[in-house]
This record gives sequence, structure tokens and C-alpha cells, in this order.
Amino acid sequence: MFKKSAIIIGVILMLFSCKRKEEPYHNYARGDAFGTNFSVQFIAKQEVDFSKAYDSMIAVINKSMSTYIKDSDISKINAGDTTITVDSHFRNVFNASKVLYKETQGVFDPTIGVLVNAWDFGPEGAETSLDSLKIDSLLQTVGLNSVFLFKNKIIKKDPRVYLDFNALAKGYAVDVFSSFIEEKGFANYLVEIGGEIRGKGSNISTQKPWRIGIEDPNFDDTQSYSKVIELHNEAMATSGSYRKYKIDKNGNRYAHIIDAKTGYPHKSNLLSVSVLANTCMQADAYATALMSMGLEEAKAFLNTHQNLKVFFIYENDHKELKTLAVNGFPEG
Repeated sequence: MFKKSAIIIGVILMLFSCKRKEEPYHNYARGDAFGTNFSVQFIAKQEVDFSKAYDSMIAVINKSMSTYIKDSDISKINAGDTTITVDSHFRNVFNASKVLYKETQGVFDPTIGVLVNAWDFGPEGAETSLDSLKIDSLLQTVGLNSVFLFKNKIIKKDPRVYLDFNALAKGYAVDVFSSFIEEKGFANYLVEIGGEIRGKGSNISTQKPWRIGIEDPNFDDTQSYSKVIELHNEAMATSGSYRKYKIDKNGNRYAHIIDAKTGYPHKSNLLSVSVLANTCMQADAYATALMSMGLEEAKAFLNTHQNLKVFFIYENDHKELKTLAVNGFPEG
């Protein structure tokens, strides 16, 4: 009788245990951040609400590095305040910028912000009567080699230097969100901010890898994706001349990416550059740099940086759309 009862109890416990074993819960949150939208997906055993934490991270990063907020640290530094002690977020992005500036021989340069503003792609508004003399004058303030971090303060040789980390700040924010999710113990997640993405693990609620699309270069503000890839423990960012551009009074279209050497908007047959890298900050920064280089210079750069997987969309001499995958970028 005892053995029979034990067996029955064992079966009941086993059934109860099976019943208690919950299916993976697909947590999904979205909101506004950095002038665009964010979304966070992760797999857990139950519903989890991190909305307050997301808002807090956004507020801290904005306070540190948003050029669109007048009392942010970077805005105060740009205005000439030399007393600001920068936080770890600012230091991380600044130090990464220094590395990219050196690697790309100045192609990637966050001090180009003064010209981004002059061409009406930044928060300050366009320069009036922008001509070659004005551009040459503004170029005198460009060069990250004249800016230093000393005892958590920014030192500028020229007080007119204007810092702008928008080329990698969104990617950095994706990494901050991702680190937060990992620290909470979740190994399967996908974070996206304004098209910059980082993923880990898989969508185990559907038993499929995380899948993301490469946006087509549409100039009419529509979105379409003709290429979809699987994301495996890495990050992807895209820079495109079709996203932000101006049309002058003569009908000429020019992109938001400014050439740090000439001071003029970048002219190239490149329409889009997507980069896969270990971190989203790296992917974001390299995508901007490669876009600035143009196709041929970018291909040469990637010969010595084969850790970067890159997908180009460009126009050939006949204005036909072409694509090129480099360093093992997935075919999709």
C-alpha cells in the first residue's frame, strides 16, 4: 500500500511539475527615444516590465550626449563650459570615437557637427550665405585630434570645436539596453533603436533565430525589405544617403553625411551600407565611416578589417541598383 501511494504521489508531483512548467514568455516593449523609436524583445518565464528602467537609461544618455537638449553635458561643452565632468557614457563614446578617428584617418570625425549644422542637418539650423569661404572657416574647427579627455573633463584646443556623437550614440544606446537585459539574466533578446539592432540567442518562443531586414533605399519615405538575414549574437547598423537628405533650390539632392576633409555633403554612388559587428556602437560608427569613404575606398578599408561583415547597395554607371556582400555578410 505504501509503495502504491508513493507511486501515485510521484505521478501527481510529476504531472504538477509538468503543468507548472511554463511556456517561454515573449516580452515586448516599445517607446520613443533619441528622436526615433525603440523596441526591446526578450524571452522569459513570465511577463516582465522594465519600462521605467528603459526611460531612465534614455534620460541619462540624453543628459550626457544629446545635442538637441540645451542643458545636456555635450551642449554645455559645445557652448564653452570647461567645468563639466563627463560620465561613463560620454567617456565610452569619446574613447571609441578616438579609435575610429585614427583607424579611418579622420574620415570618422565627431567634430564635423559644426558643418552638419551649417548644412541644416543638425539642431542649430542652417548657416545663411553658406559659401566656400564660410565652409573653409568652419573646417578650421574640425579635427578630433585637437580634443582630449583629461580627468573626466573635455579639453579643446579650439573653443569653437563642436562635438556631435550622433553617428554612434544610437548604436551605443542599443549596447546599453542589451547589457541591461543580459545583467537581468536573459540570454535571448533583440534590441532595436531607430534601425540599429543587437541580438543574442534566438526567439525560442517560435524556435527560430532572430530575423532582421535590410531596408531598401527608398527616397519616397516608404519602407520595404528585399533582404532578410538571421542575427546570431551580433549587432547591425545601417547608414544610408536615402534616409536624410536635402534638395536645394536647383533640385540637387545632397546627403546628410558631410565629408570631414572638404566640408561638403558626401557625393557618391553608395546608397546604403549595413555593417555586422560585435557591438552596435561599432556597427553604427563603421557604417557611417564606410558611407563617407565611398565604395572603392570602403572596399580597400575592409581588406584590412575583415572582422566587419558589410553589405553595400549602390548605383552603377547606368543608375541600376546593385548589391555587394563583403567579408562573409550573410546572403539571406
